[in-house]
Amino acid sequence: MAYADQQMSTNKIVALVIVALIHVFVGYALVTGLAYKAAQQVIKKVTTVDIKEEKPKEEEPPPPPPEQPDTPPPPIVAPPPPINIAPAPPQVVTVQTPPPAPPPMIQTAPPIQAAPPPPPGPSKARGVRPKGQAGWAGRIQSNYPTRAAREEREGRVGVRVQIGADGRVSACSVSSSSGSPDLDEAACDGMTRYARFDPALDDGGNPVSSNYSTAIVYKLN
Repeated sequence: MAYADQQMSTNKIVALVIVALIHVFVGYALVTGLAYKAAQQVIKKVTTVDIKEEKPKEEEPPPPPPEQPDTPPPPIVAPPPPINIAPAPPQVVTVQTPPPAPPPMIQTAPPIQAAPPPPPGPSKARGVRPKGQAGWAGRIQSNYPTRAAREEREGRVGVRVQIGADGRVSACSVSSSSGSPDLDEAACDGMTRYARFDPALDDGGNPVSSNYSTAIVYKLN
């Protein structure tokens, strides 16, 4: 290796010396006035020296490791198959007597639904109304109490009466006194004896009991 390096250095030195001599010669030719053509011919004759470096020897690779004998892989051990232990079949008991027959099915008819009641008609209810009021009111006023007439006492008696389903007065009470007991008593007595009414009706048009209020005026001519 050292010898090769020393030889390469010597070749480089020789090349450098030759190149230096060429430059000296060219310069001398130019100075002395030699023709440019002669200088070119001299330069062409110079042999170019190629210096090649020797490649160092490659180191040999280390020897491969010795081959190991092939060892077979361990055998594959399969797990044992599961043991299926079937349960013992149930014991069959033989019945000598047959089971009783199921009771017969009784089909019942669906209940009959009653028809809905018809919608109610228009209401026929109304209140009590006087019947022939002008006639019986005149009779009550004509029965003027004798003592009150002699003393020239006048008055207005408010009465409240209860009317039965037959249109007659079943009870009477003074709601507003005239100030004279005989006039108050005569008013209720006359209403009970002479007053007549068309009775009140319910929604179905049936007569019912009801109340009625009015006033009897006692006045001397």
